Amino acid sequence: MVRTPLTPEERERGERLGALLREARGGRSMVEVAASAGLSAETLRKIETGRAPTPAFFTVAAVAEALGLSLDEVQRRCAFVPA
Repeated sequence: MVRTPLTPEERERGERLGALLREARGGRSMVEVAASAGLSAETLRKIETGRAPTPAFFTVAAVAEALGLSLDEVQRRCAFVPA
């Protein structure tokens, strides 16, 4: 199956999500947070670096919970804001 290319806005939103998660992770290790969320460290690394800019909802929800972030906060900080 061929995946539709991401729009620039989707890529930017993925970058904002990654930055938010890195910031919220603070001094905690990637392995610790990933394990707490039930993910592999590689999956979390891809999200944080923007290589997986459109992770599944439940993946984002699990990481947000592991980091103590509400989904409202994630949405507010990562939503597309037109210029």
